[in-house]
Amino acid sequence: MSDVDPRQRPLQTQFNTDDFTQTYHMIEKILPRSISLKQTRLVWRIIYFVIHGLAFALSGILAFELRFEFAIEPRYKQYFFTAILIWVGIKIVTFGVGRFYREERSQVSGSDILRIAGANIAASGASTVVLLALFTGFPRSLFLLDFLICLQATIGLRVVARIARELTARSICHGVRKRILIYGAGAGGVMLLRELRANSASTHEVCGFIDDDRRKQGMLVDRVVVLGSGQELAEETMRKRITEVFIAIPSARGPQMAQILQHCHAAAVPCKTMPGLAEFVVSVRADAQIRDVAVEDLLGRNPVHLDEKNIRQKLKGRTILVTGAGGSIGSELCLQIARFRPKTIVGLDIAESAVFNIQQEMSRLFPDVDFRPEIGSIRNTQRIYEVFHKYTPSTVYHAAAYKHVPLMEEHPFEAVENNTIGTWQIASMAKTFQVDDFVMISSDKAVRPTSIMGATKRTAELLIYAIQNDKTKYMSVRFGNVLGSNGSVIPTFKKQIAIGGPIIVTHPEMRRYFMTIPEATQLVLQASTMGSGGEIFELEMGEPVKIVDLARNLILLSGLRPGKDVKIAFSRPRPGEKLYEELSSRDERTMPTYHEKIRILVGNNIPRQFKTNLEGLKTSCETRNMFDLLMKLKEIVPDYNPGAHILKNVIMNNANQKNLIAELAEL
Repeated sequence: MSDVDPRQRPLQTQFNTDDFTQTYHMIEKILPRSISLKQTRLVWRIIYFVIHGLAFALSGILAFELRFEFAIEPRYKQYFFTAILIWVGIKIVTFGVGRFYREERSQVSGSDILRIAGANIAASGASTVVLLALFTGFPRSLFLLDFLICLQATIGLRVVARIARELTARSICHGVRKRILIYGAGAGGVMLLRELRANSASTHEVCGFIDDDRRKQGMLVDRVVVLGSGQELAEETMRKRITEVFIAIPSARGPQMAQILQHCHAAAVPCKTMPGLAEFVVSVRADAQIRDVAVEDLLGRNPVHLDEKNIRQKLKGRTILVTGAGGSIGSELCLQIARFRPKTIVGLDIAESAVFNIQQEMSRLFPDVDFRPEIGSIRNTQRIYEVFHKYTPSTVYHAAAYKHVPLMEEHPFEAVENNTIGTWQIASMAKTFQVDDFVMISSDKAVRPTSIMGATKRTAELLIYAIQNDKTKYMSVRFGNVLGSNGSVIPTFKKQIAIGGPIIVTHPEMRRYFMTIPEATQLVLQASTMGSGGEIFELEMGEPVKIVDLARNLILLSGLRPGKDVKIAFSRPRPGEKLYEELSSRDERTMPTYHEKIRILVGNNIPRQFKTNLEGLKTSCETRNMFDLLMKLKEIVPDYNPGAHILKNVIMNNANQKNLIAELAEL
């Protein structure tokens, strides 16, 4: 709760507060401005105990009247006033000790009712003992009557407070109310319904539930009817004049969300959703977390559970170097690492604008974390030495890499120089400065590669395995595509939708593994705590997703119709692309770890003459000999199968070299 005095807030803000009931706000308005917040609470507690004292007294009076049929016998009148005083006194003390005065009375729930019942049982039990000790012949039935009446009264006060708050909230809200349906009549839907009712600023009127559970249909859930299933959504939206649908199923997986989205689209009604379990913030109102449906919701990834204690031991108070810090993975790594309060985060990238952006983001979100931006290329040995010498990091997360497959097919020398030679240089520098842990971000494209990019990442994996020593623990983490990364399919499709299409999909059967950027980086941090050196960790990626299905869902999320408003066109796989990606090769087998989403790959063997071939790769780049470059890659990665496009480039490169030699000879 804010430290600002609520009496200084605008009136509308007061009615949005969850800390006190609507009655409290009305009292607060009429109190003198000179009264402090502490005094205001004291006044409210006095009123609370006065109201409950009256309820306790009336319960006792009514118990006597009912027991003697509204004609109390003279011999029992001597008990009357003493019994009322004892009941009221003990119950006020019991409810005070239980701190019921601090509860939000307009949000009564099942657990609240159990607590109230327990308090009444305790108070009635204590009163019974006292009264039986004081009086002989006290009617035993009075104890039961008083308990039952008092229980109903104390619960009733809270029900009345809740109804009053909902009615007051409705009367406060001005303007046209939006008629909505809540998709999901479970715990999430009920929570959302109650908070929409209680929020005075809400302009939404809940007209019903939609739920695919046939057993719930036709039932009343918190006084709101379950109208039907998703298949009846279109009919119900027309009949009820619905303007929006709120999806309240935090546990919904990808296929379920995709089906719900199709129902909403068929009904021609916009939809929003509560966040999934991984994002849901318990301390924030559910209605405040309603947002547009995102493609991540359709992916259906389970939330990541981290062993934060081990991660904190690795990162807290230490200097961490992140290469490629301006990229999608690198920047998210910086943000995730900052949560564990390191001494310094060094963000290295060659892209000036990208480094500036992550610097601004870190300053905004983690102003207390020392973030040091550094500009430089991992191919520049002198620059890398300067960074290591200046900061002496204890852990390196190596995310710098060229990753665009077709583009790297056109630039094989640059791919090798950056992804392989650059990794070699920074890994060697980590060895020189005795870094504790070195973690390289790899790719599923390293498995049986058909592209230069994949072959360079597989070579880098083998390099990390081969360079292992007693001082530094080297490890790699391999995973598939991440949603929303720079240049990935999602931003590309969104741009194509924005201009009216068509969306270009390379092949109807093309599939890819996907995970979200936060999930990937969190699992990288977790994997880095497991390694003893030389491991390749594989992240659990779930089932591969058809790219064409992803395109259709993005069109639906944009409120358009696939194939009508925005067409989907097919081209053909681009140079270096495969229809299906793999997470491990035939020669590798996986072993589980203590984390359900992380496995260790076993079966990596260093090729013969590996160091010699690495030197040969470096020489091939320096001499720009593409044929020799491919031969060295093939020797290092035997299952690398170059595509037709790169082989044509080799032939053209050799022909150009021969022509150049001939021209030089003539000169």
